[in-house]
Amino acid sequence: MQRQIETRILDARIGTQIPAPTYATSGSAGMDLRACIDEPVILQPGQRSLVKTGLAINMNDPGLVAIVASRSGLSLKHGIRVAQGIGVIDADYHGEIGVILTNDSQTPYTIEPGSRIAQLLFQPVVQIGLKPVDAFTTQTARGDGGFGSTGID
Repeated sequence: MQRQIETRILDARIGTQIPAPTYATSGSAGMDLRACIDEPVILQPGQRSLVKTGLAINMNDPGLVAIVASRSGLSLKHGIRVAQGIGVIDADYHGEIGVILTNDSQTPYTIEPGSRIAQLLFQPVVQIGLKPVDAFTTQTARGDGGFGSTGID
């Protein structure tokens, strides 16, 4: 059985002219978010734009976070991705979900109303307290070796 979260539809077109978020397949980890815009938006090369989705959610659980992630096909075929890598929607945020998209390609890209722009995933959260120490209580073979220190290409 799927877990349920409260969802506010902020634009009457959601569910009629613009499909509500759904999982594309039974094995999908993320549900598609769509552009809830009045007219096409042209994203120029190197440009970023905030694209509204017409939705707000209430996870009602501080043990959950919603993640806004790029759609792989949109990124591969058109160079369009979530600008900051991923978007984080905290459990206590109840405003409209917006997706910051950027165009990494050399050609303009048109975002059409209702087009799939990102995917929404839900993940568990563990909040951690940081404990200052002078040295770690356990050591590893790697230690503080950084980039490339494992010898794996």
